[in-house]
Amino acid sequence: KQWYQRRVREAVVSTQSTGEFQSKELKKLSSQAYPVANTKGGKTAEPERPVDISRIDIRVGKIVNIEPHPDADSLYVEKIDVGEAEPRTVISGLRKFVPQDKLDGALVAVVCNLKPANMRGIKSQGMLLCASDKDHTTVEVLIVPEGSKPGERITSDMFTDPPDPQLNPKKKIFEKVQTDLTTNAGLEVTYKGELLRTSAGPLVAPSLVNAAIR
Repeated sequence: KQWYQRRVREAVVSTQSTGEFQSKELKKLSSQAYPVANTKGGKTAEPERPVDISRIDIRVGKIVNIEPHPDADSLYVEKIDVGEAEPRTVISGLRKFVPQDKLDGALVAVVCNLKPANMRGIKSQGMLLCASDKDHTTVEVLIVPEGSKPGERITSDMFTDPPDPQLNPKKKIFEKVQTDLTTNAGLEVTYKGELLRTSAGPLVAPSLVNAAIR
């Protein structure tokens, strides 16, 4: 950028003061040296935030009710307290992996800023985070430390910016973040090597090491 600016200043000295550059080359140099922010609708466009875990609204949730989905053998319908006025309805595909009684009353990690989606006729307002092996034959619900409160944010000490109000599914932000979510040798959940935690401690998987987080 400094090189372009120097070229523009040199060009200004050698050209007549007409109020604008006459050659295409000088106009191009000027735009590269002093770029103008993109605008839309007369407003300056907001710069895109970096894609990292801080953009995901992960909260502690408590399952207050759970039932089999009436129209899907692999799904549960859960009511989860995530610190709001009413519990959220969340659909999860865990019936083949986790017994119902193991989930009832459990503290869980919930992604709360995905766009709501209909799943077999019932709208899901979030997603439970789980650890999974490569073949997706073993799936474990992440363990949230005792003492964590429903609604409390789960994040890393290195990524503390506020989350997006709602993720744009077209930009696949969660999918990009997900590639760096895993468990370490101590079963702790990490993002780019940084622990994911609540005020009471880190999230852990029951048994899966180096597992994907989905």
